[in-house]
Amino acid sequence: YEVFDEKRYFRSGKNISSIKKSVSDKEWNIGITICEDLWVNQNIDGRGIHKKNPISEFQYENLDLLLNLSASPYTFNKLERRKKVSLFAARKLKIPLIYINQVGGNDDLIFDGNSFSIDENGKGLNQLKGFEEDSSCIDLNKKNINLIQSKPKNNLSSIFEALVLGLKDYTKKCGFKSVLIGLSGGIDSALVTTIATAALGNDNVFCISMPSPWSTEHSIIDAKELVKRLNINFEMMPIHNLMNSYDNTLIDSLNCKPTGVTSENIQSRIRGTLLMALANQKKHLLLSTGNKSELAVGYCTLYGDMNGGLSVIGDLYKTNVFKLCRWIDSEDSIKTRTKYKLKFNEKIIGDNISNKPPSAELGPDQLDSDSLPPYSELDAILKGIIEERKEVSQLEQEGHKKDLIIKILKLIKASEFKRRQAPPILKISDQSLGYDWRIPIAISY
Repeated sequence: YEVFDEKRYFRSGKNISSIKKSVSDKEWNIGITICEDLWVNQNIDGRGIHKKNPISEFQYENLDLLLNLSASPYTFNKLERRKKVSLFAARKLKIPLIYINQVGGNDDLIFDGNSFSIDENGKGLNQLKGFEEDSSCIDLNKKNINLIQSKPKNNLSSIFEALVLGLKDYTKKCGFKSVLIGLSGGIDSALVTTIATAALGNDNVFCISMPSPWSTEHSIIDAKELVKRLNINFEMMPIHNLMNSYDNTLIDSLNCKPTGVTSENIQSRIRGTLLMALANQKKHLLLSTGNKSELAVGYCTLYGDMNGGLSVIGDLYKTNVFKLCRWIDSEDSIKTRTKYKLKFNEKIIGDNISNKPPSAELGPDQLDSDSLPPYSELDAILKGIIEERKEVSQLEQEGHKKDLIIKILKLIKASEFKRRQAPPILKISDQSLGYDWRIPIAISY
C-alpha cells in the first residue's frame, strides 16, 4: 500500500526473533522488530496488517531490551506517531526500547533519522538528531530524562530540512554536482532556489530568468535581488524573439497567431526547452518548481514548467509554500539558516516575493485567481479530497460550495495524465501525488 511494496518481494516471518548478547558481564536477551512490527495495534494507528502481533508474542520471552530497525519515511507529525507506537510496546513488555531509523533520501522518499530510546515506563532516554547521521551513544542506565518531543519544535523547520536532505541525496546519488532552476521572480521558484542553495551550496546552483513581453519589471528585479542574497549563479535569457518565431511559423497552419492557452503553453514550453538544453549541455539537474496545488488541478504545462529531473515542492500546497517562505524570513529560522550557511541577518525570500499575488505571467495582467479559487479555499478542498478522502457531502458540511467541489474533483481527474509524466516528487505528506498516487488516467465515470 502507498509507497510500501515489501509484499512484492518479501514474505513475513512466521516467528518472532531475539538474540543474546553479553555486555559488561551481563547477558542481554534482545528482541528484534522490523519497522512496522510496532504498528500493529489498531487502537494506535489503525493498520494491524499482520496476522499476529509481534509485541504480544514477545511478552513470553523474558526480554531485557527491544530494538526496532526502521526505514520510516518522513511525513508531517511522523515523530509523534512513532513515539506513540513505541510507548505502547515498551510499557506492554516493561523493557527499554531503542528505535533506530534510517537517514537519507532515496528517490522520492526522505528518511529523517530522529532515532530515540525510551525506558520501560515510556520516559525518554535520548533523542538523536534528525536529517543527518548521528552515531551518539545511548546509555540505558539513565533514568527519567524526558528528551523526546511529542511534536517537533517547529514543523516548518522539519519540512525545510526534509526537502534539503531529499534534494541533496537525490542529486548526489544520481551523479549530479549542480542544479538548474528557471527563476521567475515568483514564490515557488524562490523557495526551490533557497532549498537548493542550502542543499548544495551557492556555487552549485544556477538560475536562468527568461522574461517574455508579459513579465513584469518587478518580477525581474525580485529574481535578481534573490540571486544577490543567495550569492548564486544567474543569467538572463529573454524569449521575445523565440515567441515571435513560433507565432510566425504557426500562422500558416492556424491562419492566425496562437492565442489563449495555446499561446501561454508555447511560452512555457520555450522556457522548458531552453532549460533542458542548458541542463544537458552543462550536466545540471533541472529542478521543477511546481507546487502540489498546481499539480492537483493541472495548472501546469507538460514539457514546459513541468520539465525537470526532480520536483522539489510538488508535495507542498501553495498555502504552505507561503508559510514556509515566511518562516525562512523570520527569526525562528535563524538556527536552521546558520546550519545551512544561509544569510541570517536579512530576509532571503523578501517581502516583494512573499506578498505579490501569484501569477504565471503568461498573458497581460494574468493572475492565478483568474483561473482558480483563492488558494486558501482550494487547498482546503484538495487536502480533504487527496489526503483525508472526504466525500462531497463532508466537504459541503465544512462550508465549501458543492459546485466548486465538483469542479475541483473533475480537474483532479482530468489532470492525471500530466502527473503521470511529471518528475519524481519529494514526498513529505501522508499522500503525495507521486509514486503512491496510483489512480487510472482513463476514467469515464
